[in-house]
Amino acid sequence: AAESLRGYAAREFGKQGVQPGELAIISKESVAPYERPALSKGYLFPQNAARLPGFHTCVGSGGEKLLPEWYTEKGIELILSTEIVKADLASKTLTSAAGATFTYETLLIATGSSTIKLTDFGVQGAESNNILYLREIDDADKLVAAMQAKKDGKAVVVGGGYIGLELSAALKINNFDVTMVYPEPWCMPRLFTAGIAHFYEGYYASKGINIVKGTVASGFDADANGDVSVVKLKDGRVLDADIVIVGVGGRPLTGLFKGQVEEDKGGLKTDTFFETSVAGVYAIGDVATFPMKLYNEPRRVEHVDHARKSAEQAVKAIKAKESGESVAEYDYLPYFYSRSFDVAWQFYGENVGETVLFGDNDPAVAKPKFGTYWVKDGKVIGVFLEGGSADENQAIAKVARAQPPVADVEALGKEGLDFATKI
Repeated sequence: AAESLRGYAAREFGKQGVQPGELAIISKESVAPYERPALSKGYLFPQNAARLPGFHTCVGSGGEKLLPEWYTEKGIELILSTEIVKADLASKTLTSAAGATFTYETLLIATGSSTIKLTDFGVQGAESNNILYLREIDDADKLVAAMQAKKDGKAVVVGGGYIGLELSAALKINNFDVTMVYPEPWCMPRLFTAGIAHFYEGYYASKGINIVKGTVASGFDADANGDVSVVKLKDGRVLDADIVIVGVGGRPLTGLFKGQVEEDKGGLKTDTFFETSVAGVYAIGDVATFPMKLYNEPRRVEHVDHARKSAEQAVKAIKAKESGESVAEYDYLPYFYSRSFDVAWQFYGENVGETVLFGDNDPAVAKPKFGTYWVKDGKVIGVFLEGGSADENQAIAKVARAQPPVADVEALGKEGLDFATKI
């Protein structure tokens, strides 16, 4: 199961009351559930780096840290280093790679996503040493070891999304010479507008990060030890590299359940309680396509905030079913955030419609604060804010949920953040 998910699910089972022997958590990882976001942030700090047991769940949301002993005390069985390779939902049986079988009454699918690898596409030389990915704690340990072995070296980061931006910052803080490579016209294109990206690209450049856009890595050369030494780009350019980090996305891990449950939008289709088309089988986090009440349509969301909240909702629903009680519908507001260097942004709602930039998105300003509203059908439906205070971030969340009408889009740009804080 995906790391953050299982810890939050376990905590909710603990809150709802779980009998010893009632719950088992099966994971192919070798450690108790931890907060995955730490891997691209605190885990890579040059000083005072985060290490387990410091970031076991549920510290990421200000909750209690669940050490392995917590599970033991609650009578929850942690079955670690165990990969499930077959799931037969009809007979309610799971089979591990080692051939062990597990039967269940209720199944909670929290498999998360797998990382898309360059070897999947047969990219030449992609199997060289020190071409790294980041999804699990083992990956983070490999990256830390490579950073130590290639101290103050050259790093190439392939991909301009979340992982690309966060890891470029982490490598730079660790004194690497960093080049980012991505094919899109600007970074984080799934969320950022050109105006938003203008700030972050300029800010990263001011930190000494080189950015190469509009091309992809087409091959790699390695030295006599098999360590990567050169990244070849499709546009003919060649970059020296001691470490390559690849962040080109993930795929929801639904393969075990193909043909056994209804699917939708690349995920397992669930109701508002995260129950699939098979009674007693629930799916949460990245793999679930659930009814998003706010927009009245099925959605699949890849973010830790939804992972935590969907875990809690599913467990509440499982326990309520046992007691015959009812549970409120899942009413999720999409939320994304990131931190790197001294900047931090938050986004709430939907990024569709006309965009209105407010504030100053000049990367050279000392204390950056700017944002963007998305306006559709005369209403504000999405808000992005860099450098917001806790109150201001709360205000933009309220706007995204309330979807207030806007008469004059030009005036909205001038009014800027005030529009949100007065609502």
